[in-house]
Amino acid sequence: MRVSRGVPSVRFVTALATVWGRAWGGSVSFDDEFGLFVCSGMRGGFARGGTTVGGVFLTRRPPTRALLRHESVHADQWARYGIGFAVRYLWEELRNPGSRNRFEIEAGLADGGYRAERGITRPDEP
Repeated sequence: MRVSRGVPSVRFVTALATVWGRAWGGSVSFDDEFGLFVCSGMRGGFARGGTTVGGVFLTRRPPTRALLRHESVHADQWARYGIGFAVRYLWEELRNPGSRNRFEIEAGLADGGYRAERGITRPDEP
């Protein structure tokens, strides 16, 4: 699922995120392979090593292909759940932080730079 297929509210959030990224000094490009806007070179305004908001990955450094694959799953999650994904993600992060977060597991822990805890696999893995 590409974020462009998401609900109108997610497209609006994507537009706001690009403005946010530019305000923090980032430059915006589009990755055709993953269908994701990338705003890199930001001075701040994102969590951890980067944050996907709507269909935009906000970060300081240019991302690897693996990280973009991970973040594109988060963009798909935004498209699937709509603007409510932000609340769902934060609630999950409070209950199961980092590599225990089901949304991070679905996105692929290794691609996202997480170390998997014992017994945790992606939902599509045995």
